[in-house]
Amino acid sequence: MTTDTIARQAKRVVRRGLRQVANALDRPTLVLIYHRVTTLQTDPQQLAVGPEHFRAQLRWLKRHYRIDRFEAPAADDGRRSVVITFDDGYADNCLEALPILEEEGVPATFFVSTGTIGTDREFWWDELERLLRIGDGHPPRIDLPLGDARFAAPTATAAERIAVYDALHPRVKALGPAAREAFLAALAQWSGRGAAGRPTHRPMTVDELRRLAASPWVTIGAHTDTHTCLSRLSPREQLEDIAVSRRKLEAWIGRPVTVFSYPFGGSHDIDEASVQACVDIGFARVAANWPGTLHRWTDSLQIPRCLVRDWPAAEFAERLDGFWLE
Repeated sequence: MTTDTIARQAKRVVRRGLRQVANALDRPTLVLIYHRVTTLQTDPQQLAVGPEHFRAQLRWLKRHYRIDRFEAPAADDGRRSVVITFDDGYADNCLEALPILEEEGVPATFFVSTGTIGTDREFWWDELERLLRIGDGHPPRIDLPLGDARFAAPTATAAERIAVYDALHPRVKALGPAAREAFLAALAQWSGRGAAGRPTHRPMTVDELRRLAASPWVTIGAHTDTHTCLSRLSPREQLEDIAVSRRKLEAWIGRPVTVFSYPFGGSHDIDEASVQACVDIGFARVAANWPGTLHRWTDSLQIPRCLVRDWPAAEFAERLDGFWLE
């Protein structure tokens, strides 16, 4: 065992011990992140939870915890509680997740990135998959401008294209909106597949968003307009990207939007300007994307969340046991 491994394990033990103390001092709330509820043939980012697994997860949560709303935590009654959130704004949020939430009587908050709502475009990470990993007949090599550099690699085989996808994903994530769109347009031309997205991966229409928002079990939150890593943008650009998403959502659903989640939401994806933008806009609560539990002392502009995958109920229960101590 290496020194680094021992150090990491020691830090984990200390962290879990501190979490146990915190949870004993103050009732913890666990905020969960979902993205999609549907069944997909391919899902390289593991964003989709199957409908039956989703229903089973909700039923398990109802049996063991109180389920709170993200924007309005209930008074402390001594029980641990869970909050359910969704990011992005896929059509299946309305078509497949909403009916299950309503049937089970479970509230959820949906953070919606507005730039693709009502279009036939996919979110950029899905577009990257479609242009590289789906189908055959690709050119044998890719050589395209990528931001201020170029990206070149062989693409003759499926394995090579998967490797290219894996290499490009973090690089495209690091681009600003204009550079990202320019690269995706060049990639679409290179692949010969065009810009129109797959029906299985489309975002909501405005009517679907309104239907989702009309449910008494649903809260709508903002999630930027372009779904760009905020730390890659200037403070002014961050403020505008966040504010545009809130303005669009409020115009579409006809009521105030008071909560927000950072795109990607990791510690390297936001900076001080990201948090300040949320202060300036006036969001009551903001969700991040790193593990942890919510306590009375947690920064309301950087609330931790734990990511849920397509787990059957037994594995879901086991994972949640670990989440309380992350």
